[in-house]
Amino acid sequence: MNFRSIFILCFLWLACSSFLPISKKPINVPEDMKPQQGDKNILMMQVINGDTILWSTIPEVYVYPKMKFKNKRQEKFYWRTVRDVKKTLPYARMIAADMRYADQEMAKLSTRKEKKTWWRKFEKYLFKKYEDDFRGMYASQGRMLMLLLARESNTTSYELIREYKNKATADFWQGIAKLFRNDLKEDYDGNDKDKIIERVITLVEAGQL
Repeated sequence: MNFRSIFILCFLWLACSSFLPISKKPINVPEDMKPQQGDKNILMMQVINGDTILWSTIPEVYVYPKMKFKNKRQEKFYWRTVRDVKKTLPYARMIAADMRYADQEMAKLSTRKEKKTWWRKFEKYLFKKYEDDFRGMYASQGRMLMLLLARESNTTSYELIREYKNKATADFWQGIAKLFRNDLKEDYDGNDKDKIIERVITLVEAGQL
């Protein structure tokens, strides 16, 4: 079994498991005129007491120090990180949403047998949902997905597998990961070791990268 296949299986298990007023008086913007999530630049006019008021919303712009690379290898690694974040961030959020849904649904069930039966059905759904996409990922994207899922769920991949499957399964996949110099117990730290990834996420979400 190659590296990519291992991470595919691992993550399948894991998945299973400005407003600027011109006048001094505040302007009440109608609900249907307010910017919606995902809107970028909005420029509109509103008539207030016979006066036409121009108002606009603009997206936040994030400014970081310019990246300085010591060599071509370091530069290549950075742009690979950008590629991998763009590829895996949506999946990390979808999987996190799937886990929240699973938690809510299983909380409605009273017996272990009922939960096990429900989980088996949900597991088949998740395999069908993610399998094809995961098979097309690079090994570096598998590791990135692991980190971003830790970011979205505030826990490690190891803990997620243990929670949704069992400790033996989590230990098994941890052993496999170790063979390839990875660690399912690795946490995400956007303020320290993963600060470059956090920077990339911020810029990608703002449409600046």
